[in-house]
Amino acid sequence: QVQLVESGGGLVQAGGSLRLSCAASKSIFSINAMGWYRQAPGKQRELVATFTSGGKTNYQDSVKGRFTISRDNAKNTVYLQMNSLKPDDTAVYYCNAEKLECSAYGCSPHDYWGQGTQVTVSS
Repeated sequence: QVQLVESGGGLVQAGGSLRLSCAASKSIFSINAMGWYRQAPGKQRELVATFTSGGKTNYQDSVKGRFTISRDNAKNTVYLQMNSLKPDDTAVYYCNAEKLECSAYGCSPHDYWGQGTQVTVSS
């Protein structure tokens, strides 16, 4: 099982920056992909950014050029640097990890989620 601990959320003014951190209990070398999702009140959870073990990144169009996902393998941590924040970025942000778990019968992917961290951007 993978445990994810998120930190870095808070209250900022529009145009400000935050860096979210997600520390994994297992080496991220064993994780196929990691990413950040967010959910605003009354809305569905949506993808923000993903990072695969192959180094490929994907971003939601609304955050391209403003957000950057990165990792520190030595610390088993994935980061989300958020710049030029807008009020529309206000949401609970969740860290996600996909790990391939195997047995004698084969392998299957499993998703793990952090507890979420609140990001609030004021006008």
